Amino acid sequence: MTKVTSSHWGAFEVDVRDERIVATRPFAEDPHPSAIPDILPQAVHHRSRVSRPSFRRGWLESRERTGRGGDTFVELPWDEALDIAAAEIDRVRKAHGNEAIFGGSYGWGSAGRFHHAQSQVHRFLNTIGGYVSSFASYSTGCAQAIMPHVFGVPFLQLNYEHQDGWHTIAEHTETLVMFGGVNPKNSQVSMGGVTRHETAGWFETFAEKGMRCVNIGPQRTDAPDGCEWMAVRPGSDTALMLALAYVLETENLVDRDFLGRCTTGYDRFRPYLLGETDGLPKTPDWAAPLTGVAADTVRELARRMATTRTLITVAWSLQRGEHGEQPFWMSAVLAAMLGQIGLPGGGVGYGYGAIGGVGKSFKGLRGVTFSQGQNPVTKFIPVARAGDMLRRPGEAYDFNGRRDTYPDIRLIYWAGGNPFHHHQDLNALHEAWQKPETIIVNEPWWTATAKRADIVFPATTPYEREDIGRSNFDDYLFHMPQLIPPVAEARDDYQIFAGLAERLGKAQEFTEGRRAGEWLRVLYHAYQGMARDEGVEVPDYEALQEKNWVRLPIQMEGPNRTLFAPFREDPEGAPLPTPSGKIEIFSATIDGFGYDDCPGHPVWLPPSEWLGTATAAAPLHLVSPQPGDKLHSQLESALADVEGARPETIVIHPKDAARREITTGDLVRVFNARGACRARARVSDDILQGVVALPTGAWFGDPGTNVDPDGNPNVLTRDVGTSRLGQGCSAHTTLVEIARL
Repeated sequence: MTKVTSSHWGAFEVDVRDERIVATRPFAEDPHPSAIPDILPQAVHHRSRVSRPSFRRGWLESRERTGRGGDTFVELPWDEALDIAAAEIDRVRKAHGNEAIFGGSYGWGSAGRFHHAQSQVHRFLNTIGGYVSSFASYSTGCAQAIMPHVFGVPFLQLNYEHQDGWHTIAEHTETLVMFGGVNPKNSQVSMGGVTRHETAGWFETFAEKGMRCVNIGPQRTDAPDGCEWMAVRPGSDTALMLALAYVLETENLVDRDFLGRCTTGYDRFRPYLLGETDGLPKTPDWAAPLTGVAADTVRELARRMATTRTLITVAWSLQRGEHGEQPFWMSAVLAAMLGQIGLPGGGVGYGYGAIGGVGKSFKGLRGVTFSQGQNPVTKFIPVARAGDMLRRPGEAYDFNGRRDTYPDIRLIYWAGGNPFHHHQDLNALHEAWQKPETIIVNEPWWTATAKRADIVFPATTPYEREDIGRSNFDDYLFHMPQLIPPVAEARDDYQIFAGLAERLGKAQEFTEGRRAGEWLRVLYHAYQGMARDEGVEVPDYEALQEKNWVRLPIQMEGPNRTLFAPFREDPEGAPLPTPSGKIEIFSATIDGFGYDDCPGHPVWLPPSEWLGTATAAAPLHLVSPQPGDKLHSQLESALADVEGARPETIVIHPKDAARREITTGDLVRVFNARGACRARARVSDDILQGVVALPTGAWFGDPGTNVDPDGNPNVLTRDVGTSRLGQGCSAHTTLVEIARL
């Protein structure tokens, strides 16, 4: 049997024989298909699958907490396992209230819209009284806090609805200035799936047109071949942007009419830029030793930006560091000074290349959604502060103008995601993870998170259940058939939560009397009606099952009219939803928070760990990009079996390698005061001297391992917030040393 299914990394054909997935092939309509599905057959049937409901022995026998990660597990029948878990959930909510329950999920478990782990776990917890939730994501948490203050709209809405599409850029942009690059490797994936991978193809079009594309970052490979590379020190992008702005201001290249009509606060920012407030003019010569970029190079780029149609893009990675708010805010200020915001192919855009959906333009047609219900608990934390929450219950913290206290979490329920992949300082997280009374996980594989749980329910993969694949950022609609029976005793999340809800007297509230197959038809019927209201005809459910997939006529191939076009034309008649109605170069709201680590306008704030503070013990700046061979840590179990694939590869400059007598292929130890991991060296001049790059995604090792064996960079990263405003992930603020093993 051969069928097409969808995933976060795209659609692909699947061959099934004797109830096993035996091979995958690219989807015929994908011009640049991802190679990620190649490892899928091995991963789905891997020995690391969770076979039966499993209980950590120390918890089961005595409710002991401190053995997480090093204990053995006891398998129990489903009914007994659900009875025990339901009783424990009931005990915690009655003894401590629902504010003692943390509902963890990261949303990348499946491209299927009904069996969406985040929706399932949150709906279940809401039916039993709610849970402490988290705000935003590790990828964009800092940006989601700062950018609504600048433009007035939610950051992800800005990314997907109010930025120029690739067609517009190809037609109008003359200079593309990419802070952090635009990496086709990262655009392999997108929330809910990206069927046609087009990022690399668009850069071929840009090259044919003669567009000048400038990749500003520590790695040449962060942008496609043919782009200019301006090598810049990690963490110094704000200084470079300020130097560009200084040239625009002092050479009278600023669009003062636009600043006057469409922005507020330039009069507060300009004295800082010129050094009148702090005695430090932000000249290219000032920025050169900070950034590593020659002053004349900055002047030439600033002049070109001012005299051509210029689009500034900013990678999500720039806000994943200490003071990550500043480059995102400053890029908006720089674009406003150029006066091209609202012009096709000009202004500023965020996240191009971060995921495959950014840059695609579609008519507004939402996807299929399984309601999570309403959460009666209002308390939440910024997502990247989960470690602090466990370490410091009751302690006060600041976030985006609020002052709150961390909840006292007694029970964690995690479904969809692996925090021991994406959180920082994993050794510290391991210690904090011992504090809750109970941790329950739904998971297909024995990940580091599952190994550190007390109760592990074996969950199906997307290939063991029927679902509907549809993303707001894609023009394909899929029926995702059940390709194989559930492996061992795995059940889908809906079955697991329905069983728990029944035992807690909430079955009707959770299931509404429906099985999974009935829900699929109900949700699809609602989607069909919504599509019809938008003038889009989709087949009925049975026809979609037969067809397997359809392409929807919703793609916009001409220039898209963004939020900023009408605003530019008439800022009084079409104001932005900011307090001033304009782009806020100075924010009175942020200024009123009184945060010294995020004042009222963009400023240069050097990170605590970067090449400017390097020491003999930690002289190299570590960046941890997304992996190219998988999504986050998914499928890692099978990849780790590939000969030579693990430990993960770390890229190092030839001069740094020679100083340490390291050659390509050598096993190395990467370390600092927080931890150590193994890696396999690749020597390359495609990375800035003094910088090393180790991708994320290797599964974190077992407790007691002095050196993480497979190369997870988050044993090295700092678990501190970006600032009191954003409290985002600061993984890129990390210094390390490397030694040959």
